[in-house]
Amino acid sequence: MLSHFNFTAILAAPYGEQLLKGLQLTAWLTISSWTLAFVLGTVLATVRVSGNPIAERFVAGYVAYHQNVPMLVHILLWYFGIPTLLPEAAQNWANANGGEMIFASIAIGLCMAAYFYFLVPLLLGHSVTGFTTLLCTLVIYEAAYISEVIRAGIEALPRGQTEAARALGLSHAQTMTKVILPQALYNMIPSIVSQFVSTIKETSLGYVISVQELTFSANQVNTNLLTRPFEVFLILALTYFAVCFCLTQLAHAMERRVTRRRSGKTSGKTAPARSIQNDSVLQSQ
Repeated sequence: MLSHFNFTAILAAPYGEQLLKGLQLTAWLTISSWTLAFVLGTVLATVRVSGNPIAERFVAGYVAYHQNVPMLVHILLWYFGIPTLLPEAAQNWANANGGEMIFASIAIGLCMAAYFYFLVPLLLGHSVTGFTTLLCTLVIYEAAYISEVIRAGIEALPRGQTEAARALGLSHAQTMTKVILPQALYNMIPSIVSQFVSTIKETSLGYVISVQELTFSANQVNTNLLTRPFEVFLILALTYFAVCFCLTQLAHAMERRVTRRRSGKTSGKTAPARSIQNDSVLQSQ
């Protein structure tokens, strides 16, 4: 039965090169969007624990919205559904003035900054690429999840550390950047890596807006070959599995390491005692 399958034809040029380019774009999308989402998520997490009730509720609403509505649903609702509710004259105007991109931009998390970022270029007559649309979508969507990961790390630390830092005269920003965040981020490294894996899989949504990432490239190969859908999509599935499985195992290894460090052990040995005055290692008696 296996003799009927021909994986070589798919991996050879030009189809193999097309899949490789799709994989490269997927990697670039994942790294760039996750990096920006990490920065935004860190800001949201610090605002969430700032003690300002208005800011905390705003961030909580932002996070709840994105956690409970799939990203693809945003795209479908704002791209296809909302325009049908407009008056006929407004629909005609939208269709004549790049309305598709306007509604696609609103789908990017309902973030006003992203909305104006897309709307202003449209009014100036410039188009927006699918890559940019997907990048901003991933950033705003993933930031909600990363913020919750970081917030959990912050709240897991003893409250006395924050109180001691504030008692020493540090501001809230200084307390976060110099005392709390370094510890919280280290403790949450496994969860952050897991979120990175999730971002890799979500880049496949670029298929619906024709971003030439890995899934879109695989579908193009299948369209050209027509007779090899099983081989094409099996290679696609195995590629995602190999990348995500390796990163998941890395997250598990990091989790074990963090657990050992938090329990005061490294490589099965008890961590040496250190002097409070100069942080030098004390000699055993």
